[in-house]
Amino acid sequence: IVTNKYAQFTGRANKTEFWYYILVYIIVSVVLSMFINILGGVKLLRMLFMIIQGLFALALLIPSIAVGVRRMHDIGKGGGWILVNMIPLIGSIWFILLAIKDSEPGPNRFDK
Repeated sequence: IVTNKYAQFTGRANKTEFWYYILVYIIVSVVLSMFINILGGVKLLRMLFMIIQGLFALALLIPSIAVGVRRMHDIGKGGGWILVNMIPLIGSIWFILLAIKDSEPGPNRFDK
């Protein structure tokens, strides 16, 4: 998913594609966070894993935005709807509710 559509903001992402991406992102983030917590007393290794976690998040920033935009396209919304995430707390809940909606049946204005 990430390598094939790294920065593709056109088209659609169904629920499966979107949630698999989110699941992998969360698993990797949690594993890196666990290493950071386990290595709390070893400052150099902890710093290394913090840097790795930051680079991971930075490397997946564009794909995360792209898959979110494509998910909004799949339910018939414009890509700008991902900006709802910027509203503290309520925005994230709102976006999740949008992301779990079923795909718009048949072609829509975002299909190629």
